Amino acid sequence: MGLAATKLHPPVPPGQLVRRSRLDDVLDSGVGGHVRLVLVSAPAGSGKSTLLASWLAGRPEAVAWLQAEEGDSDPARFWSYLVEAIGQAHPIAAGDVKPVVVGSKGDDLVVVSALVNELAKIADPLVVVVDDYHLIDNGSVQRGMERLIDLCPRQVTIVLSTRIDPPFRLGRLRVRDQIAEIRGADLRFDTDEASGLLGSAGRSLDRALLDQLCGRTEGWAAGLVLAGLSLERATDPGEFIEAFRGDDQFVVEYLHDEFLAVVDANDRQRLLETSILEQFSGALVDSLTGTTGGAKWLSDTAIVNQLLIGLDRTGTWFRYHHLLRDLLRLEAHQAFPERIPGLHARAAAWFESQGDHGQAIVHRLAGGDVHEAARLLLVHGPRLLAGGQTETLRGFLDQLGDVAKTSTWCALLYGWCEYIAGRYSRAEGWLDVMLDVAPEGFDHTPATSLRMNISLGRGDVATALDAARNVTATHQPALYSCDLVTAIGAAHAWAGQAGEARRTLRFAAEKAEAERFRTAHVLALVYQAIVEFDDGSAASAQITASTAVDTARKFGLATYHGVAPAYAIRARTGGDPVRAHADAVHALKLARRASTDLALGYVLTACGDTLLGLGDSAGEPLLAEARSVFARCPDPGVAGRYLTRTESRHGIAEVSGSRAAVLIEQLTEREMAVLRYLPASMSQRDIAAELYVTLNTVKTHCRAIYRKLGVGDRRTAVQAARDLHLL
Repeated sequence: MGLAATKLHPPVPPGQLVRRSRLDDVLDSGVGGHVRLVLVSAPAGSGKSTLLASWLAGRPEAVAWLQAEEGDSDPARFWSYLVEAIGQAHPIAAGDVKPVVVGSKGDDLVVVSALVNELAKIADPLVVVVDDYHLIDNGSVQRGMERLIDLCPRQVTIVLSTRIDPPFRLGRLRVRDQIAEIRGADLRFDTDEASGLLGSAGRSLDRALLDQLCGRTEGWAAGLVLAGLSLERATDPGEFIEAFRGDDQFVVEYLHDEFLAVVDANDRQRLLETSILEQFSGALVDSLTGTTGGAKWLSDTAIVNQLLIGLDRTGTWFRYHHLLRDLLRLEAHQAFPERIPGLHARAAAWFESQGDHGQAIVHRLAGGDVHEAARLLLVHGPRLLAGGQTETLRGFLDQLGDVAKTSTWCALLYGWCEYIAGRYSRAEGWLDVMLDVAPEGFDHTPATSLRMNISLGRGDVATALDAARNVTATHQPALYSCDLVTAIGAAHAWAGQAGEARRTLRFAAEKAEAERFRTAHVLALVYQAIVEFDDGSAASAQITASTAVDTARKFGLATYHGVAPAYAIRARTGGDPVRAHADAVHALKLARRASTDLALGYVLTACGDTLLGLGDSAGEPLLAEARSVFARCPDPGVAGRYLTRTESRHGIAEVSGSRAAVLIEQLTEREMAVLRYLPASMSQRDIAAELYVTLNTVKTHCRAIYRKLGVGDRRTAVQAARDLHLL
């Protein structure tokens, strides 16, 4: 979109551009010396962005520029923009990295690995700039940027412009001579530079007055620009400079008294009304203010006022310097507070007409119209979810307040946010809210994938399997979304339904490949490996697990936690002890980062099994940990059975059900009736009430079921019954 594109270009240098050779030399030596980081750290209004934009205009290297905003703290959003900026500057395979960003939801380890691999392929120098980096306050993004700086190839230089130092280990970079720094004191304008900045007003001043003005502003760029606005009108420059102060405390009062007071009434009205915007074009100004000639007004104003900053080479998009913007907003709230919501509504309508629903939502919320914001989220929410921007989505939903509880789609989106954060009970709560407010005839299929993923996340294979069977009984797989097909295949895989799992996961992998849905593609392969291993084919499991790992590496997802089971299976089925040990260690590292209980327990079991087989006693505590993980799973499916058999094989415990399922004696009709209820999270008392029998009768039937299946507990009985096709 046009507005987003302005984030990926340096601001247009002002008409009164001053070449600052002494600072250009510092920047040149940083790039020429192949330092890893160029840090420009100084207070607001010091001229950081202008310095970098003008310096880069004279450099031969390709430049990737990202103008950070507050919303860019969302990891998926930040890395998507940075990858796009780099892709526009240099022919890296940005199209291959962006799906990794989306699929991993901006996971710093996953994204940086993929990005560094692409950057390593380029031969020509590249400068990557992030302006206003102080607006990024997400720990994951900070870790990722520091890692990117550490791992970037020699031909890439990272430049950060910020008001405060980033939370990096800067001392280590200084010791290694891998950083070039420009600080606030360096950015202060000396007398000669100030003269150029002030333009014609500066050239008419004698040296003594220029020295005095630099002293009063302490060389602060914004203060000098403000002084220049009034020097053009000052009858006595010396008297003006004597009274002028260029510090932060003076700025608001000065702008109000000396700038707004002399602006034409129509221009003043436009300035105040457009202050609600972060960035604007002529068309947007006209739509917002109900006037015409906005494009010319912007270009004319930018010529005489350096506090209106151009954002593209075409002179289309602009923004106010933050000092002027803040003053104008304050003044607008004092002058016409009752009109502010209406202005936001106009802005929202314009952005929606341009297809920019994100900005439309921002203005609807700013104007207090939460119902319209909720309506827009029906379109934009799924896009944010598909783009991995769950933090941005949750921020919007939080601002809706109780209105989110009245919207079917908002409740569903909230559920996805909670599920991704690993809060399954809250996710289920939002699914219940969705059911309560859903209108008659609402298609619940979009919620099915979430419901199945929640069930699998909690280790409730039975519930997930029921949902999968209900969906496949009424729809054709070709109609499903990629994530839903993968979830259906996963449910069958964890339930030990090899035939159905293979068919579904094969289709899921093909669909994901066609749609370039990288994470779903990899997960489908991972679940196929689980199926092959559970089916007893070590050779097939080794091949499939290796394919999953190799595919993940090709997509830059080698450090994605979802690949952990594939590494664990490759370790368990491999013939090389050294590689098996390395795979097991890597699988554990990945699984402990963000895996669900089901996947974590499975990886712990497989790695414990592998290590014990290699004579490493460290495998035994892993099995104990797996047992504790599965204890909180209602139905861990084949993963729980695998643990039971592994413990028995290594002599850790003699547990019934450790061998292949065998039906010792046929179940009676009443026992089959009770068996069908065992996968559900119902107590024996609830089952008795459902079947209209006594609790003792159910207990008697359960004991008979366990005996005939050769197992000792309910969960083992459920999986044994599945293996025997009784469920």
